[in-house]
Amino acid sequence: MSSGSESQKPFKLTSLSHGGGCACKLSAKELASVLKDLPMVDDPRSLIDASTKDDAAVYQVGDDRAIVATLDFFTPIVDDAYTFGTIATANALSDVYAMAATPLFALSIVAWPRDPDMLPLLNQAMRGATDVTKQAGIFVLGGHSIDDAEPKFGMVAIGEVKLSELISNANAKVGDLLVLTKPLGTGIMTTGLKRGLINEQQLEPAIQSMAKLNADASKVIQIHRDAVHAVTDVTGFGLLGHLGNMLEASGQSATLDASKLPVIPGAKDLVLSDVVPGGTRRNHEAACLVTNWSDGVSMEDQILMSDAQTSGGLLIAVDPEDMSAFSKSLAKAGTLAQAVIGQITPRADKLVNVVTNS
Repeated sequence: MSSGSESQKPFKLTSLSHGGGCACKLSAKELASVLKDLPMVDDPRSLIDASTKDDAAVYQVGDDRAIVATLDFFTPIVDDAYTFGTIATANALSDVYAMAATPLFALSIVAWPRDPDMLPLLNQAMRGATDVTKQAGIFVLGGHSIDDAEPKFGMVAIGEVKLSELISNANAKVGDLLVLTKPLGTGIMTTGLKRGLINEQQLEPAIQSMAKLNADASKVIQIHRDAVHAVTDVTGFGLLGHLGNMLEASGQSATLDASKLPVIPGAKDLVLSDVVPGGTRRNHEAACLVTNWSDGVSMEDQILMSDAQTSGGLLIAVDPEDMSAFSKSLAKAGTLAQAVIGQITPRADKLVNVVTNS
């Protein structure tokens, strides 16, 4: 996917970072310890804030209009700077799409070495970013930069949504089917690249997935709005982490079928070779506290369901009566997956029950 010149790439970007992509997130437990003493938001115009662990903040600015705001940035997940910029930008915009909102504009977040040899790589990252925002129909209107020995890049993404069309992670209903629109395994694959176990050609399916906007899935959600009850995007806390947030906010549990998971080619082989990011291991630890693993669910599948995704797909709770039409619309729109991986169930002792029907 590179659009940069190899002669302008004196460094492997991944060698300059301690981790990669959304696997660099602080864990949910760590964040909880930081946020526990902060005051609650007390503003009727604040429709969604951090309390429900949703994908973006939502603030009402009119009778039927709200602003959706989010930001995301991280260390290099690939060595090619242009590709890094595309992935970071698609990842930031994903939170806007998860709320069924329309992006308005973006602001860049840059932490980058001042080394003259590194500045052309920042230019390439910015070009990748602006190519993605062009796909989204918006502009990067500004940004902020600092000098940092470890590169970091991302975006503030601002969108808007009609209140009547807004969707959150908090209204999943018993019986809803859970649909995932991209395959899992990006954290594992990019860790394989960082460790020199795969090359960028082998990483290409993961790159294509991470660089793809979730705009197509979001448009399908808008078309089938009455059938969709809850949405989240799957990123740094993994499938189980983000599903857990949806279930907590909705007061429900869920059953997942590990045999139905869409997986990037090569990811399971890397897990078998113990190629697992630190963020994924932390996610798995947290998931085990709220998940019942049925007999037959392999450790490889447990790791894949916990894998820290970067620019992952949307996880959508859909009325089962509308599932056939919804899946057809996703396929027509070109989502990478239309995988029905589970179902919402009444609240139980454990948030998630994982089975396998393979």
